Amino acid sequence: MSYSQSQTGAYALILGSPGEKRRLPIIIGGAEAQSIAMELEKMKPARPLTHDLFKSLADHFMISVKEVLINKFEEGIFFSVLMCEHLGEITEIDSRTSDAVAIALRFNCPIFVDEAILEEAGIVMEDEPIGEDPEAEIELPKTRKSKSQYADFNEAQLNEMLKVAIEKENYEEASHLRDELSKRNLE
Repeated sequence: MSYSQSQTGAYALILGSPGEKRRLPIIIGGAEAQSIAMELEKMKPARPLTHDLFKSLADHFMISVKEVLINKFEEGIFFSVLMCEHLGEITEIDSRTSDAVAIALRFNCPIFVDEAILEEAGIVMEDEPIGEDPEAEIELPKTRKSKSQYADFNEAQLNEMLKVAIEKENYEEASHLRDELSKRNLE
């Protein structure tokens, strides 16, 4: 996930499959990006986010999300469904794709994309593989960004600031702090 270069205040979520070079870029809003990032980083907010609440409700009423299907692409917008099971009955529930991804992460369920959508909106990445998946490829920035607003803080201070941001439910600040800490660990 990264800031969208094409839309202010939006993020680009890049979905891919292990062993494949095709990717599906999806533009999502800040709140959904934050929710996805929190789950990917296993950060636990002081109070549940909307997608965490959905998971708790579903668990309480014995509903499981078995899979997410991105099944339509019209006028630049992706459409998805949640395939849910309750007492042996499967139900399909319409969902925004960004919400569907956030929910899929919480239920640890697969995300499938209709082949026609991959043909129409997918991209092929040819860069050097990076990350845990040797086929996962993203473009790395070629130049270093200007000085971070957190450059004058040490790691202990940043960790404390992260803890406070999460307690105050300031998840945007928390994500910036997490990014700064991650960047330092890579250097």
